[in-house]
Amino acid sequence: MKALTWAAGAALAAGLFAGLSSGSALAADTTLRISLQLPLKSHLGQNLVLFKEEVEKTSNGEIAVEIYDSAQLYKDKEVPAAVGSGAIEMGVASLTRYVGDIPAVDIFYQPFLFDSEAKVRAAVAKGSPVRGPLDEAIAGTGSTVLWWQAYGGAIMLSNGGPVKTPADMKGKKVRVFGKTLGDFVTAAGGAPTLISGSEQYLAYQRGTVDIGMTGVSGVKSRKLWEVMDTITETNHADIEFIVVVNTDFWNGLPEKHRELIEAAAMKAEADVRDRMSQIEADAYAAAKENGMTVYKPTADELAAWKAVAQPVYDTYKEKAGDLGAKVLAAAQAL
Repeated sequence: MKALTWAAGAALAAGLFAGLSSGSALAADTTLRISLQLPLKSHLGQNLVLFKEEVEKTSNGEIAVEIYDSAQLYKDKEVPAAVGSGAIEMGVASLTRYVGDIPAVDIFYQPFLFDSEAKVRAAVAKGSPVRGPLDEAIAGTGSTVLWWQAYGGAIMLSNGGPVKTPADMKGKKVRVFGKTLGDFVTAAGGAPTLISGSEQYLAYQRGTVDIGMTGVSGVKSRKLWEVMDTITETNHADIEFIVVVNTDFWNGLPEKHRELIEAAAMKAEADVRDRMSQIEADAYAAAKENGMTVYKPTADELAAWKAVAQPVYDTYKEKAGDLGAKVLAAAQAL
């Protein structure tokens, strides 16, 4: 009898705990779980919080949003398959994670193609001749793009001094987060190593690679100044993340729910894009405050990087097919 009473009490306690931990999800008609590889305090995490608050407010609690940050459920490279298969409703992934199915997505990693904020904004605008065809192609993987999240320009990380020219990369192991960035490293004489964002800290700490590529906001959110001491501000690629939802799940939602989710997504997209310049400025300031040296290459040094980049464009044209040619022409026309 005592055993039964204890068991009943334990079950009740577990139920109460589950109720407390799930919060509004119990009262909601629909729950959106979102996988994120970055910490919640990162600007992408905070952008999801904005989305969550907007959706839960405008739906009057009919929709609950749960954010699983820091790769609790899936690593960045696993998100496209997890969302496309319906294993989770939503996820955030680096755009380049779709390169296996859609090589054209790596248009944003063609070296120095998007060399101004104006060009980036024009390219990533919803329905633009660059973004529009890519969103349509991603739909073929079982996922629908809800919004794009700006992550800023790609920079290089190193120890003991900046990576001024390709000569400084020759023979070095370099962390990359996409195949095209790997092609760029190879063209410059380095050895690319594909490492997930959530694993790069350990890669630098253990010396798995000599040089890193990331966005400067990631230096701040991941405290990469603890393992690297120098930033080279090359801005050689535009890093974009996308928030996707499983298409079958999306199509099964009531129209009013889709409309309010889309409205919240557009609000989140505009917010993170408009704040990106300040986010990067704050990250550079934090890096300096924590002992990092920030080096800005000279015009001649940038010219040296651009001079080795042509093979990257040639490879892209070969692999990306008609879609790649279409979005490349659109990007070059900006």
